[in-house]
Amino acid sequence: MSDNRSLETLTAGDFRDNLGSCFRLTAGSAGNGLAVSFEVKLIEVSEHASGAPGAFRAPFSLLFYGPLTPVLPQAIYRLEHERLGTLELFIVPVGPDEPAAPGQAPTAMRYEVVFG
Repeated sequence: MSDNRSLETLTAGDFRDNLGSCFRLTAGSAGNGLAVSFEVKLIEVSEHASGAPGAFRAPFSLLFYGPLTPVLPQAIYRLEHERLGTLELFIVPVGPDEPAAPGQAPTAMRYEVVFG
């Protein structure tokens, strides 16, 4: 795994290069036996209107698919990736994915990360 990246230097392009890849999301501390860890898949990178004049980067957001359960509350979690290293990010659950067809059940929980 590469060195940890500074959040200030990450851009939408860094994540777009890794679209479709898996990240290991970890919540809690393994030392107290309450750690939860599972894979999430990066499914979308969206750039937003430019930020403040002179800002280093345009704001962007990431959308991940994870398992339907457990649903983690919004908080700072550790994300590990083979190329991007270990990142501590504020992650928000945004609800289950849209079923592919009427009557089908959702298959994943969606999680979002926003970079300002």
